[in-house]
Amino acid sequence: MNSNRRNLLFSLAALPCWGVAGAISRPPAVHLPHDFGAHPGTRTEWWYLTGTLSAGDRLWGFQVTFFRATTGMATSHPSRFAPRELVFGHAALTDLAAGRQHHDQRVARAGFGAAGAAEGRTDVRLRDWRLARDGPVNDGRYTVRVRSPAAGFSLDLALATTQPPLLQGLDGWSQKGPDPQHNSHYYSEPQLAVTGTVTQRGRATAITGRAWLDHEWSTALMAPEAQGWDWIGMNLDDGSALTAFRLRRADGTALFAGGSFRRPGGPVLIFSSDSVTFTAGRTWQSPASQARYPVAWTVDTPAGHFTVAALLDAQELDSRASTGAWYWEGLSDLRDAEGRRVGRGYLEMTGYASRLQL
Repeated sequence: MNSNRRNLLFSLAALPCWGVAGAISRPPAVHLPHDFGAHPGTRTEWWYLTGTLSAGDRLWGFQVTFFRATTGMATSHPSRFAPRELVFGHAALTDLAAGRQHHDQRVARAGFGAAGAAEGRTDVRLRDWRLARDGPVNDGRYTVRVRSPAAGFSLDLALATTQPPLLQGLDGWSQKGPDPQHNSHYYSEPQLAVTGTVTQRGRATAITGRAWLDHEWSTALMAPEAQGWDWIGMNLDDGSALTAFRLRRADGTALFAGGSFRRPGGPVLIFSSDSVTFTAGRTWQSPASQARYPVAWTVDTPAGHFTVAALLDAQELDSRASTGAWYWEGLSDLRDAEGRRVGRGYLEMTGYASRLQL
């Protein structure tokens, strides 16, 4: 039995199953297309898009994320104005030619035509920002519209699926801590083919690119001892997709880890917690939050030994006016054990300025 197959079997065997009165059952799986939509019965949810955009020799990175969160206010509250659910939006554009990242954020209560997330299909609105999906499961098309005059950019993007959705964990059930009560439902759509326009200071540029989408929802994601996480989502040049993450304690040690790897047309290799290691390299200190972020990493997985290097150090986002946290989210290169660039995608780091609260 080869090592990858052995790792996959170990990972699946290690995932817990439970049920009523001690009966053995599988955790609930992700079911598409219904689960493309919102899950208002859960505490928090996000649709998270990242990727690269290019026009000739010019390169940008982008992030667009919509969050849906319940407030804990009872549905029986008599006022129709009661904010039972909030929708947040984050958008960022990393302009490598200018050596600068632009970003914006928004928040609104759901309803009244201002904001909302549909059930059964991807359709999230936040004033004049929108993410929507059309088409069958394996042949879909996303549209993204972000208007951010204050931050100096706008995005109008179309993203076509080129591969089937990738269910993370066990059929989309992803454990996030030593105790299985900390988990999420989680799928990805890697290798999205992008077309559209980037507008900066009134000038529109036609672009093409490659993107990654994560959709995740949970009621109890983080263990009490988790400070934050480190995560990568990488589109490899050969069409493969690599995910790796770890949740960290306050002292920087790993609490739990995971991830996946899929070659084009191949099965998904699921990583067990003890098979993923993040080792920090060079760091950058933010002049705004004073947090110190590793902007270079060595990541060891059952799919190989990789290095991750940020293409711009200053990719920290201040979301204190919406979701309430500082975090680093940036375009990065992926290199193999020989140092060759084999892919590109996004590195996310949370909990470095203060503990992440979800």
